[in-house]
Amino acid sequence: MSDEKKSGTPKDSHYARLRRTHRDQNGPAGAPVRRAGPPIAGEPPPDGLVRLYGLHTVRAALDNPRRKVTRLMATKNALDRLGVADPAALPFPVEIVEPRAIDRLLGSDAVHQGAMIEAKPLKPKALSALSDTPLILVLDQVTDPHNVGAILRSAVAFGAGALVTTSRHSPAESGVLAKAASGALEHIDMIEVKNLAAALDEIHAAGFTSIGLDSEGPAVLEGTLSGDRLALVLGAEGKGLRQKTRETVTALARLEMPGAIRSLNVSNAAAVSLYAARRHLDGGS
Repeated sequence: MSDEKKSGTPKDSHYARLRRTHRDQNGPAGAPVRRAGPPIAGEPPPDGLVRLYGLHTVRAALDNPRRKVTRLMATKNALDRLGVADPAALPFPVEIVEPRAIDRLLGSDAVHQGAMIEAKPLKPKALSALSDTPLILVLDQVTDPHNVGAILRSAVAFGAGALVTTSRHSPAESGVLAKAASGALEHIDMIEVKNLAAALDEIHAAGFTSIGLDSEGPAVLEGTLSGDRLALVLGAEGKGLRQKTRETVTALARLEMPGAIRSLNVSNAAAVSLYAARRHLDGGS
């Protein structure tokens, strides 16, 4: 009997070695790319400006008439993906650069996808400017910008009209928050209040039922949803809602979870509760 023919060719082996080398250097597919060389720390933005990065974030900022952009840095490929055919037509300077130029400003850990803007922060609105929306989110000292960004994304996806935060113990607008929000920062009113309990009283006077999310809440969320205007109130990881907030909301409610884990990350809890609230407002069962 003749030996079985070996599968593969030298060329196949060569490409297999290249793939293994790429995985060793960059991790599995979909993981953030680690560029060669020592890590870069980045630099702070100019006074009064924020640096926002990532294709979705930058495109949404460029489309927002309230966003005052002062500078755009992008690779040629990123400009194409942003749909910027004529950079000279934009009302601010545009620099076509290599990715490392953006790394030097943001740090090598920022997944900027070749696009970054410098811009003025959006000015938070007062509670008195709350638009005629049936659904808002209220955060009680949620400080992690990744969580707040993810919450913003869910809030916009489910049609919430505003995100209410406290002036203290809330993250400032930043590239990290905006990247986690994936463009949602440009599509929702951000409202800052000094005293959350007093703000909740004002929210109630505007016709909202406020539901505080608590893993040990006495009622299931769906059973507390009533009326045609809802304010969902979420607390920080670990600490949850502060006592005064718990005493001020219309009702305390829990997400009913039959599994072994009885609580969710605050951004996941926000998404689930927003889904339930939207179904209630839209007349769903």
